[in-house]
Amino acid sequence: MTAQAPQSALPLDGKRILVTGASKGIGAAIARTLHREGARVAIHFNSDATGAEALAAELGERAVTVHADLSTPGSAARAWGEAREALGSLDTLVNNAGAWLASPVEDAGAWSAGWEANLQLNLVSAADLCREALVDFPALGGGAIINITSRSAHRGDDADHLAYGAAKAGLLSLTKGIARGYGNLGVLAYAIAPGWVDTGLAAGAVSKAVLAGLPLREVTPPEDVAELVAFLASGRSRHLTGSTIDITGADYVR
Repeated sequence: MTAQAPQSALPLDGKRILVTGASKGIGAAIARTLHREGARVAIHFNSDATGAEALAAELGERAVTVHADLSTPGSAARAWGEAREALGSLDTLVNNAGAWLASPVEDAGAWSAGWEANLQLNLVSAADLCREALVDFPALGGGAIINITSRSAHRGDDADHLAYGAAKAGLLSLTKGIARGYGNLGVLAYAIAPGWVDTGLAAGAVSKAVLAGLPLREVTPPEDVAELVAFLASGRSRHLTGSTIDITGADYVR
């Protein structure tokens, strides 16, 4: 009898990954794809417990949920600790959680509140999670940080969302600094800068006129972002560390 060849391992077998903002949209697509490729996944959520629990039930084995309100200072460290405890350790961080929050110039109070909210959720909480990863990863021999930024990090955002663009630009700079400063410890860092992505938010914001002006005549499917995250998490191109990869369907080209 001829012995059967051993089954090939999946690309992310053994990986233990925290994905923030994973109850729906881009984050849920990322969690599904990472799980499909063999990873154990911590599905972070804030308000959408139903979505997170349904996704965990859908994925079954190798998926857990983690709750944290990342708009609250100090919550990132708690989320990291809970995910690490649930999975045993973490070797990959996907900072996806964020929100397109207004900071209108005309109203001083709304301006200040918008800046505070954008910086906390879109930059500081992500930075705090990066810090947790930088503390833990060297003892594991390294790890990967994948930060979801935005095309706004490059070109700026509209007049009502100046703080959002600035926060995402800060996250982009942070990613580059981590790659340069911690590569010798085995920590890899990447940024992904999407444009319009086919989520509930985009569906309400993209007009027919805007859609008609997109080169592919469609917003980016979240699965396209997820496949890119899975590739980066696999370590198959380590020397991409420090890079920013745009995924806009050629709507914004640098």
